[in-house]
Amino acid sequence: MPILVMKFGGTSVATPDRIRRAAKRVGVEVAKGYDVIVIVSAMAGETNKLVGYVGETSPLYDAREYDAVVSSGENVTAGLMALTLQEMDVPARSWQGWQVPVKTTSAHSAARIEDIPPDNILRKFGEGMRVAVVAGFQGVSPEGRITTLGRGGSDTTAVAFAAAFDAERCDIYTDVDGVYTTDPRVSQKARKLDRIAFEEMLELASLGAKVLQTRSVELAMRYNVKLRVLSSFEEQSDEAGTLVCDEEEIMENRPVNGIAFSREEAKMTLVSVADRPGIAAAIFGPLSEAQVNVDMIIQNISEEGRTAMTFSCPVDQVRRAEKALQDAKERGEINFQELIADTDVAKVSAVGIGMRSQSGVAAKMFKTLSGEGINIKVIATSEIKISVLIDRKYMELAVQALHDAFELEKA
Repeated sequence: MPILVMKFGGTSVATPDRIRRAAKRVGVEVAKGYDVIVIVSAMAGETNKLVGYVGETSPLYDAREYDAVVSSGENVTAGLMALTLQEMDVPARSWQGWQVPVKTTSAHSAARIEDIPPDNILRKFGEGMRVAVVAGFQGVSPEGRITTLGRGGSDTTAVAFAAAFDAERCDIYTDVDGVYTTDPRVSQKARKLDRIAFEEMLELASLGAKVLQTRSVELAMRYNVKLRVLSSFEEQSDEAGTLVCDEEEIMENRPVNGIAFSREEAKMTLVSVADRPGIAAAIFGPLSEAQVNVDMIIQNISEEGRTAMTFSCPVDQVRRAEKALQDAKERGEINFQELIADTDVAKVSAVGIGMRSQSGVAAKMFKTLSGEGINIKVIATSEIKISVLIDRKYMELAVQALHDAFELEKA
């Protein structure tokens, strides 16, 4: 039988009633002739509660035991979903990560999937099981310990299973009914997209759109897994949701397909840095070691052998970045006059694969922001993206103005 992967997020399985609703959707797909692999998250709020218990018990916790605790939320959901399906006379059983097994690296709380041998589940399908309910977010290390994949890891689990089992499709059920041109809470004109290319979705996810986890989109693009984002709270049709697919499956590529934003950004500037070979490595090496996620980078024109280096990072990583750079200065690895942190900025980005073949996107974007009196602090571009840093107070205005300028409300 063809295999379908269905993933249900925390809000979709938050209560026994919602689990029953999700199980009914699974039953519909079984009736169509699919063998189904269901990936479940922990019930909404459960993981945060478990993380709190760990912090309260052991502030300097053993990461292996942390994973043992926080992975238990998915185990509960998987068991309840399997029981619900059995009550509906659908042959189902639950699977924990180690039972499949989902083989991962040993990086506890941030493990990466290395292999998912399909033999155990396929054998059970052959014996009459119709639904395998798998606890998402978890796996097993080479040492035989439970591991977790980091927040949003259930999305990655779902895509990895779809790739390993050559599934027809991977349906991601969440609390939104698809991928929108921007956040509907910011622009009332936001429109749901019927289809979006992997590369666009990857950019939107990395730039602040929270519909799908970035790693899951990377994996889907690598193995060409068709993803469909759906609402678990609305009636479904075959055309419901948004299909994330290969660029070749999209008829026409608009120059811009979405406006993404991130409120929690910071702009950091090293003033009067020696302009010499290797200075960039001397700056960004310590930042990398401190696990600071640097995004935009600008180096000013050198004057009298000194320059200024500006970069952006998440606002919650500013202190870590400051410490890493001050430590590097004290070690004599870099020399700068001042480190200035602006923690009141936001990043706004226009994304579209049509940028590759259509000109004028940057000009229109900058002209639109200028027309609204919005000053651009930093600019970064890629083949299908233009990002700017602006004052945070103008973020919503910028998103709305750009959404209008590129006429994203029109199908």
